[in-house]
Amino acid sequence: MDLGIKGKWALVGGASKGLGYGCAQALAREGVNVVIVARGAEALNAAAASLKAEAPGVQVIAVPVDITTVAGREAIFAQRKDFDIVVTNAGGPPPGDFRDWDRDAWIKAVDANMLTPIELIKATVDGMAARGYGRIVNITSSAVKAPIDILGLSNGARSGLTGFVAGVARNARIAAKGVTINNLLPGAFDTDRLKHTMAGAAQKTGKPIEDIANARRMTIPAQRFGTPEEFGAICAFLCSQYGGYINGQNVLADGGAYPGTY
Repeated sequence: MDLGIKGKWALVGGASKGLGYGCAQALAREGVNVVIVARGAEALNAAAASLKAEAPGVQVIAVPVDITTVAGREAIFAQRKDFDIVVTNAGGPPPGDFRDWDRDAWIKAVDANMLTPIELIKATVDGMAARGYGRIVNITSSAVKAPIDILGLSNGARSGLTGFVAGVARNARIAAKGVTINNLLPGAFDTDRLKHTMAGAAQKTGKPIEDIANARRMTIPAQRFGTPEEFGAICAFLCSQYGGYINGQNVLADGGAYPGTY
């Protein structure tokens, strides 16, 4: 199925591995040129090489910067100013006990997981509206719908972004111009982030990490973890010409783990 986005330009954050790479990979397979961003130059350059090998007709630009900083964002927009697609993904703050988080920890979490996506939206959405096409997908977390006690920093910061998107996405000056803004909420996907969280749980409980992983799988109706590749495919659909009537939504991909409502 041709998603109708060949030749467009996408900015993808946190794209050296995991869910960010899955999104960049899916977009590149559809013929989208990508600017990929992550802090680690070595891993990012390796990701860029893989994307170029898999989609040789696509332009891939790797920008190894910290997207949560003003200087990092300036470096990105120095490479290219206009984007048709923006996938925000700065990675989640560490798990822990809320009693141990000081003001600096909260500011860092909010800056990375709320304010940085807002800055990227602000920098690109008007240009998208002027050109008559735009897709913004914020990778957040299933914890927005089903908060996890040890992920309080993430719960709080991402919920703030969710509230912001709920309002701005429905502004007619944006939505009526062919621009959509959605949040893509991953549940348990097989990434380093999940492994880190489970390692923390294993240390806290004294149980082997294999037992923690198996117990987590059993809480998911699908009884498995998701893959970055299938997550990327969902992202690509939201960014496609067929995703134009999906706007201001929190799209949950969690194997059925969240009971929700009916």
